Amino acid sequence: MFKKIPNYVKYIFTNVFFLFVYIFIFRVLFYYLFAQLENVTSSEIKTAFLLGFRFDIKLAVMTFFPIAIFILITNYKFFKRKIYQKIATFYLVLAYLILTLFFLFDFGYYDYLSIRLDASSLRFLSNIGISSEVLIESYPVYKGVFALLVLCFLIYKFSNFLFNRYKNQLNTFNKKIKAIYFAATFLLLSFGIYNSFTHYPLRWSEAFFSKNNAVNQFSLNPVLYFFDSFAYRSEGVNMDEFNTYYPVIAKHLGLPKDSVSFERKVVFDSTYTKKPNIVIVMMESVGVKPISYYGNPIKTTPNLDSIIKSSVSFSNFYVHKSGTAASVFASVTGLPDIENVRTASRNPLIIDQRILFDQFTGYEKLYFLGGSANWANIRGIFQSNIKQLQIFEEGSYKTEKRADVWGIDDYELFKESNKELEKLSKQEKPFIAYIQTASNHMPFTVPDTKESYKPLKDDEISSDLLKKSGFKSVAQLNALRYLDFNIGRFLERAKTSGYYDNTIFVFFGDHNTAMKRTDLFPKEYDLNIQLQHVPFLIHAPKYIKPKVISNTGKLIDLFPTVASLAKINHTNYTLGSNLLDSTNIKDVGFVYLKTKGEPAVGLIKDSLYLNKTMVTNTLGLYNLKEKELIDLKEKYPLLTKKMDSLLSAYYHSTKYLYFNNKKLSE
Repeated sequence: MFKKIPNYVKYIFTNVFFLFVYIFIFRVLFYYLFAQLENVTSSEIKTAFLLGFRFDIKLAVMTFFPIAIFILITNYKFFKRKIYQKIATFYLVLAYLILTLFFLFDFGYYDYLSIRLDASSLRFLSNIGISSEVLIESYPVYKGVFALLVLCFLIYKFSNFLFNRYKNQLNTFNKKIKAIYFAATFLLLSFGIYNSFTHYPLRWSEAFFSKNNAVNQFSLNPVLYFFDSFAYRSEGVNMDEFNTYYPVIAKHLGLPKDSVSFERKVVFDSTYTKKPNIVIVMMESVGVKPISYYGNPIKTTPNLDSIIKSSVSFSNFYVHKSGTAASVFASVTGLPDIENVRTASRNPLIIDQRILFDQFTGYEKLYFLGGSANWANIRGIFQSNIKQLQIFEEGSYKTEKRADVWGIDDYELFKESNKELEKLSKQEKPFIAYIQTASNHMPFTVPDTKESYKPLKDDEISSDLLKKSGFKSVAQLNALRYLDFNIGRFLERAKTSGYYDNTIFVFFGDHNTAMKRTDLFPKEYDLNIQLQHVPFLIHAPKYIKPKVISNTGKLIDLFPTVASLAKINHTNYTLGSNLLDSTNIKDVGFVYLKTKGEPAVGLIKDSLYLNKTMVTNTLGLYNLKEKELIDLKEKYPLLTKKMDSLLSAYYHSTKYLYFNNKKLSE
């Protein structure tokens, strides 16, 4: 029976089979290297593998489908012409190469953010130079290029082998038989793409069957998911939705209800005779989970632990989106980044905003970073919104020794920043400075020794303790330890330089680093908000007494809080609020993330977390302190409805302010 099947049909299915095997090998590699499914039940792993098996078949068929149709049309003549062999060989070499690159990038993307490759990853192409350097410094790229060339050669030889294996067609067929084989092959291939016996084809959403996000991520096929996620790119403001929810945000923020206005004037009866300095430090990739003060079993951050104890700290503080550019945008503009594919900083239509940073009249304004401010269009965010801002970047410093793709390391960055701040202090010029760190970021470049800092060796931390801590590697741990050392050293320099006492220091994490699931904050891991939960502390012994505030806070509250503490008269046009206001009832967190494979928004209030997907509008209400991940929306329908309204109000108000909060013409 098999011998009677036309060779061109055998050739089609043989290629599909080997494509599937090749794709499935990457799934197996992902399972052993990245999936982190140690504590998952065998039944869930089995389901994930079966779903992944189907996704991989679908991709294999879709990959070969275009040339399969060409082969079916030419049928046995396909093996008669040399040009057809060249076309098939070129197509297969290119297909295998593209698939390989997709999976390799997916491995790196997941290792960085714990999500599979999707359309939002295209934001890295906006800074292709920086992204390329991170790639080169983090992975053996040149060896990889050589391996890809070897792969292309092997696929070339294999493709020719298969072509020659089937080119000797012994039988010829009449038009009726050929039509039957055409139809049967086409239907089988089509079913491979449809991949379902139900009314609906196999879709990415089926991968999200588990409450454990790591299981769902493993089920996905990143190539298919990448193209599916294009449907979820962001849109402009929907005025009908905004008008519907404006009364909700107006009540929440104390805005006028009869007209649309987000303007809130804050005027103090008295101000400080000597203006306090402000130093805002963005701590790269720092969440609460890796910090020993919050329960990490490794003593990771002794300096931060000490600083937190002598500061006002917020134990339930959330950034809006898990990305550095997103957090820089939100912290400076007072608006969350809810752009899906690209970051808000890269959208030239929305970077013009009325912000609080610009309202520190009489202050010297400075922005420090180790690399280039062109990254992610961050220069545009700062320069277009802040008058007389001084930007210090690579090329600006007297002493520069580039550590990696991110420029000078944090030690040198803090050292150079301190020099400038000391000058201003001696000239009795008040300043507000924003320092953006980077060493706690891949490729985790740390020195062999720096004063009292020494990186730990792999054999100095047991594998059990490393696993219990959630860190993926000792290199990741060392990078955090280096940042912690540099923060402590920076405050020592500030004391020596004479501006420590009269300065309000603000520290916040831009997002958490990707970590393994542990007993620490497990529900946040399961709900995919572990990356958003970060430390936020105000260290200013002269101006505020140390205490822990458990009320929920969000990143856009940073500047309203700091401006109020420094008694700066200002007008707030943003969605942020003063977290130190004792009458504040606006203590919620607002997050933008991926849930069940699609864009979603979330609202955090005390221990409750409401999540809503943006395409299917699926709601879920969870208690972050409960042991089990139970959806409570049916149990508390009125509370769910109330939180959903506020969640929608934050989302649509953000979209509105993107385009309606521009600076007035002078």
